[in-house]
Amino acid sequence: MKLKSRNLLPPRTAACLALLLSLVPAATSLAAPAPSFVSARPVWPKGRETEKNLFVGFRASFRQDAPGRVWLRATGATVYRVFLNGQFLGQGPARGPHGYFRVDEWDLTDRLQPGDNVVAFEVAGYNANSYSLLDQPSFLQAEVVAADGKVLASTESKGASFTATILKERLQKVQRYSFQRPFSEVYRLTPGGDAWRKDSAAKPAAVKVAVLPDRKLLPRRVRYPDYTVRQPSWLVSKGEVRTGIKVEHPWKDRSLTGIGPKLGGYPEKDLETIPSLELQAVANTTNEALNQVWAAGTSLSLKSNSFGILDFGCNLTGFIGARVTCRSNTRLFLTFDEILSNGDVDFKRLGCVNIVGYQLPPGTYNLESFEPYTLRYLKVIVLEGDCEVLSPYLREFAGAGVWDAHFAASDERLNRLFAAGRETFRQNSLDIFMDCPSRERAGWLCDSFFTSRVAKDLCGDTRIEQNFFENYLLPPKFACLPDGMLPMCYPADHNDGVFIPNWSLWFVVELEEYLARSGDRATVDSLRPRVLRLLDYFKKFQNEDGLLEKLENWVFVEWSAANSFVQDVNYPSNMLYARALEATGKMYDLPELVRQAEKMRETIRWQSFDGQFFIDNALRVNGKLQTTTNRTEVCQYFAFFFDVAKPESHSQLWQKLLKDFGPQRKQTRAFPEVHPANAFIGNVLRLELLSRYGVCQQLVDESLAYQPYMADRTGTLWENDGAYASCDHGFASHGGVRVRKEGGKRIYQVTVPAGYTVKAENRSSLQAVQR
Repeated sequence: MKLKSRNLLPPRTAACLALLLSLVPAATSLAAPAPSFVSARPVWPKGRETEKNLFVGFRASFRQDAPGRVWLRATGATVYRVFLNGQFLGQGPARGPHGYFRVDEWDLTDRLQPGDNVVAFEVAGYNANSYSLLDQPSFLQAEVVAADGKVLASTESKGASFTATILKERLQKVQRYSFQRPFSEVYRLTPGGDAWRKDSAAKPAAVKVAVLPDRKLLPRRVRYPDYTVRQPSWLVSKGEVRTGIKVEHPWKDRSLTGIGPKLGGYPEKDLETIPSLELQAVANTTNEALNQVWAAGTSLSLKSNSFGILDFGCNLTGFIGARVTCRSNTRLFLTFDEILSNGDVDFKRLGCVNIVGYQLPPGTYNLESFEPYTLRYLKVIVLEGDCEVLSPYLREFAGAGVWDAHFAASDERLNRLFAAGRETFRQNSLDIFMDCPSRERAGWLCDSFFTSRVAKDLCGDTRIEQNFFENYLLPPKFACLPDGMLPMCYPADHNDGVFIPNWSLWFVVELEEYLARSGDRATVDSLRPRVLRLLDYFKKFQNEDGLLEKLENWVFVEWSAANSFVQDVNYPSNMLYARALEATGKMYDLPELVRQAEKMRETIRWQSFDGQFFIDNALRVNGKLQTTTNRTEVCQYFAFFFDVAKPESHSQLWQKLLKDFGPQRKQTRAFPEVHPANAFIGNVLRLELLSRYGVCQQLVDESLAYQPYMADRTGTLWENDGAYASCDHGFASHGGVRVRKEGGKRIYQVTVPAGYTVKAENRSSLQAVQR
């Protein structure tokens, strides 16, 4: 076995073998200069800044004959993709809170060509609420500036002007991609339609723009994404399809049927096309397994009613592309998923419209989706026409800065799990910590608690987490939510008023850990009023025993039976509440909150522990609180994770959990009256507890029982213990932090085979102690 690292604690699946890897550098300054523009102003086609799903091109041509560096700065809403002389440059901007916009900056110097250079933006103005992007009026603000401060091009100011054109090739009135994300993609292209992005002589139809009010600007702060272009590994199969199949009860997601005041989009009756319904009426007639290696330069020849399925080798997230030559009018659909279902791609498995559609007259096209998607398998379907699909690819849209993190062990299963954890992390950690890079792309509380632990160890800094907290800090209030409550995910719009009250408490617990990770006292102090207002919100739910009772809205513990036992007094939520009170008391020197937390723990022990297990909930019956008999595995982990119980105080329960629970319980069926935990979040809490209390060999064994099938099937780690939801979920990359602090010392424990030694480099400011 060998261990090597730079600034790394591996994902928890690497277990105790890599404890030394968390010895990361001491905190550094997170301050970033406030961005500004020399002359650029926010612009958008006049009168259309709130129009839904408007796709607009902006282009400027400039020359730079003098020596020196040249920079492009930009921000905008909702999303843009930028090209320089027809070559992809980047996607942005990084997400910020309501009313604030993060500024991107690219050094163009080494990419410039002699003479004229063309910088072009494609900007999608969605103007629809979602969990992934904010519903704010559309705009672009961009400028090209030389090192001497000369403005070479800008939006409505100095230098060459950016001209705007409406890009009608992307259909506007289409269905949403999912409930959580805005619009799907359908295109009607013509040959040479992308010439405006690279040819200054091309003259797209210009539209008049309006200068909009100045925006508040924020630094990007986080790294720019990894845009590596990945090719397929295998041609899985080819076959033919038939169309027009009658579907008795077609799948219609709420993102199609629920459009209205609470969910932005175009009503079903107004849509120009509905690919999710059309493709449900398509079925394979043949599906010949090939499993051929996909070599560079290979093409896929497809005629009407035929398809091919490609395998990228593991889950990837990014922009799907290909060079396609059509010999006749062609209707091409790209469908995709993380897994194969009965040897085929089921575009609706995840509850999303995993489809990109194209109508293509004869000619050659360079296709690339505008939005990022997550897939291992890509099904290319031609319903009409005759085409050659050349060089299909996926341009990654994943976090950078993880490749200095290394782990190697003699057990190859651990290596695969580490690789899967790192891959999961990078796809879910760009500008915020996301739950998944597919269905939602949302910055969820609770999920972020676990993913943030990995970030410092894989990347060596906390810049994503600072953005995460800054996003929650700056808005004066959160629309549609009770006073003091935090959004369950953010940046997002919650027009339906849904929130998870107990998950806001994960925010507080993470904030305390963030302070220890980053040393960023300024951000923590700035959040003090927001944290205290949150605690004020909960006061009205405290009962005579000091416990939270009858929490409102969506109370969520985990994806298991535990979510059925959340009223009237939910003990896992109260365990979390006690920990949040304690964290607040310690962060802000409020000892009364620390005392309140310990009193709550005493009450929970007295009410919830029945002598064998902690009970999940109590109900108010005839004015009196009565405990139920509902017991879940995850409730036991909450008790130990939040220090309501400890191995010393509840030794019999701890021994039961060690010996009778865990991955083998599905076979042994021990204690069937205790409802089993799920991957999110019970299993990860269990593994963290094994780490916390030094049960390292069991931690390794159980990690290898819980997760290898995930890594083997998708190369990423999953939301649940089955492949019925997201198979690429950020929290699952969580490295159970094997290193802990005690009295100013950093304690680590390493298990290695006989005859091997481990060299640990302590880059922290704390004394390192081996046990």
